[in-house]
Amino acid sequence: MLLLALDTATPAVTVALHDGTDVVAASSQVDARRHGELLLPAVDRVLAEAGARLDAVTAIVVGTGPGPYTGLRVGLMTADTFGLALGVPVHGLCTLDALAYAADIEGPFVAATDARRKEVYWARYEDARTRVTDPAVDRPAEIAEAVAGLPAVGAGALLYPDTFPDARAPEHVSAAALAALAAERLAKGEELEAPRPLYLRRPDAQVPKNYKVVTPK
Repeated sequence: MLLLALDTATPAVTVALHDGTDVVAASSQVDARRHGELLLPAVDRVLAEAGARLDAVTAIVVGTGPGPYTGLRVGLMTADTFGLALGVPVHGLCTLDALAYAADIEGPFVAATDARRKEVYWARYEDARTRVTDPAVDRPAEIAEAVAGLPAVGAGALLYPDTFPDARAPEHVSAAALAALAAERLAKGEELEAPRPLYLRRPDAQVPKNYKVVTPK
């Protein structure tokens, strides 16, 4: 197996290659405005580091978010395109699950990423492999009671210390963790999610309310 993993659901543009046993190459860059520019060069860089060609990839896993519309779709569309071109399966995996998988925490905790608009995308975990709530988007103050007393990982937690006083690394998701978690689940015969986005809310860009429709006479 040669699994290509990528995620653009957060400011991190992250890519990794997993051979079924270990991550053999990985790249991560944090730039919330350049997902489209950075992703393909990162794929090329990871393949070159591993000494592999794109046509050697046997499966793809992509982070499905939750995340902002513009960044998230870059990774999903790229994964779908690679899958079609190579004729290989494309799997989805919740970005929060990969963030939690990389956490060095034994007991219950929270994973939270920055959702902008003074909100966070978050979910609660029993351990690094077990999510116990659906991903959600909320203002930190609204979930303070639900997450009270729990350590938290992710940029969303670091941004709001009043709600997440025990915020820890990692700050951003890594494709290395995404790939390792996907490989682990596939080795157990588990079925991964479809590569469909978890937007959780409407896109920022919308048609103006007073938009005038012009019809031909």
